[in-house]
Amino acid sequence: MEWLGLATAQLAWTGALAGAAVVGLYLLRQRRRRVLVPFAPLWARVLEERPSARLFERLRRLLSLLLQLALLALLVLALGDPRPAGASRRGRTTVLLLDASASMAATDLPGGRAAAAREAARRIVRAMGPDDRMLVAQMDAEVTALTPLTDDSTALEAAVTAYRPRDTGLDLSRALRFARDVLRGNAHGEVIVVGDGAYPPVAPDVTTAGAALRFVGVGRRGRNLGLTAFSARRYPLDRSRCEAMVELQSWSDRPESVVLTVSVDGAPIERARLRLAPGERVQRVIERLSGGGERLEARIAFEDGTRDDLPLDDVAYATLPERRRARVLSVGEGNRYLEAALLLDEYLEVVEATPATAAAALAQGRYDVVISDGAAVTVPPGVGWISLRPPVDGSPRPVEPGLFSAPAGGAIGFDRVDRRHPVTRFTSDLEEAHIGRVARYRLTPADRVLGGGSAGPLLVAGEREGGGRFVLFTFDVRESDVALLVSWPVMLINAIDWFAGEDGAFQSSYRTGTAWRMPVPAGEREATVETPSGRRVRVPVMEGRAVFFGAEAGFHRLHAGGSHTLVAGNLIDPDESACAPRATLSVGTTRATAPLPGRPGLRREWWVALLAAAALIVVAEWATWHRRVTV
Repeated sequence: MEWLGLATAQLAWTGALAGAAVVGLYLLRQRRRRVLVPFAPLWARVLEERPSARLFERLRRLLSLLLQLALLALLVLALGDPRPAGASRRGRTTVLLLDASASMAATDLPGGRAAAAREAARRIVRAMGPDDRMLVAQMDAEVTALTPLTDDSTALEAAVTAYRPRDTGLDLSRALRFARDVLRGNAHGEVIVVGDGAYPPVAPDVTTAGAALRFVGVGRRGRNLGLTAFSARRYPLDRSRCEAMVELQSWSDRPESVVLTVSVDGAPIERARLRLAPGERVQRVIERLSGGGERLEARIAFEDGTRDDLPLDDVAYATLPERRRARVLSVGEGNRYLEAALLLDEYLEVVEATPATAAAALAQGRYDVVISDGAAVTVPPGVGWISLRPPVDGSPRPVEPGLFSAPAGGAIGFDRVDRRHPVTRFTSDLEEAHIGRVARYRLTPADRVLGGGSAGPLLVAGEREGGGRFVLFTFDVRESDVALLVSWPVMLINAIDWFAGEDGAFQSSYRTGTAWRMPVPAGEREATVETPSGRRVRVPVMEGRAVFFGAEAGFHRLHAGGSHTLVAGNLIDPDESACAPRATLSVGTTRATAPLPGRPGLRREWWVALLAAAALIVVAEWATWHRRVTV
């Protein structure tokens, strides 16, 4: 005999604990009911217990205890699902993989491909043999087991009914590795794949490991045009405007005429008629868009009004970061280079102050950024700080005495620039700079050197102990030609955006089926993502990024602290857009065959008999109780 339910050790612990509880209840002393009578001596001889009566009472309670223990033993054994020895080895062990990728949302069949896959899976479940076991899982970018390994056809069919495709691609290699792990040690294992067969090649090391490979194909045709890329960005020096790039491709077997529409916040701003040859890919850049909106949407449709077989990739989404006006306090004796750079961004509200009036200006208003040009100023916690010129004191970091000057006839320059940081993005000409003198600062290990040369750090970014980010120029821009470079205003505006949480590496859309790393305000440890379907998911924050596995196309809402950010997700998967079904499936040199029905016969399940015996004991106890045998 073997156990297909709970393991032997689990059954032993369950039986021991439950049996101890039952015995303990029977050992409790019965509390007699108190009855008032007129004259107690008259009842003394009636209530006097004879030795034979006491013995019968004990036997009667012992019989009741044995009935309860027998009932408990039968129930515990039923939990173990006992079977004849070798029953699990006689039958087949099957992993049924249902294709849940985006291409299964195609509408080339009545009710769609997903409905056809459900019906095919139900036929497979109903064809199981009496000793067969099965696990149902859906495969997309992940693998999700919908049932345990079981022979319960009702549970298996319920899982098939619950199967739904998702807006992601498919990782067949991961699904086959999962099936191989489930089937390890089973002599009669098999893997059944139900899907359209439009899968990328599997990894070379993936095999079915001796298990039979079966395939049931669904789908009729693959006439489809899809959006394969959609992104948008703001112009670095004119954040009030943006541009968008759209790419679409045809997988139809004939020329197609389509209409491309791009909308901002629901209002169409661009409409173009395009004609694509079979297999052709077209890119279109839409320039000088108004940056006032936040939601961008691209949509394609056949000019004749018909629809292709996969509507999911006919629409794509993108977002732009909300432009917030930043209040900037510029403290110094006047710097034309600084004033001219700040004029390039119309979303900046700049207030100028001298070192003597800086404290009063900070006390009178709330500022997002303070720029100190060689001035000693106390910046409040949480406010961004740009230090342009080495002051004697009042800087983000202590200054070493003296300045390092360039050698006679030479200059100090940027030998290395870290362009992965938001402040130094789009700075292509910093290596051409010439600097006269540099101050030496005592930096902390947490500070990040964004640019440096032979004289040491030239540009540093970090965070202050009291809170608030800073960007530190270790030189006077007027003793260099940095202010004449295109990178000069770009660095200032990038720094202000970085203080405000507007990352220069802002991603306008994410691809579904991947882990999204979305920026959140500094100091947050947890965030919540609201999906297009209305589901709310709590996600962790790692290194200032909320990590979330995106499985839905559309606009998501990221909530972190008091901020609310719009995030776009798109399918953008050419392997899914090429949705023409395939009639065969091969893994390496193994070619899948059609599923076979199970061996006919009766299912021998002993747990049903055990429960029937338990029911008979309950009836017997009821009868003996009414006959006053066990009470």
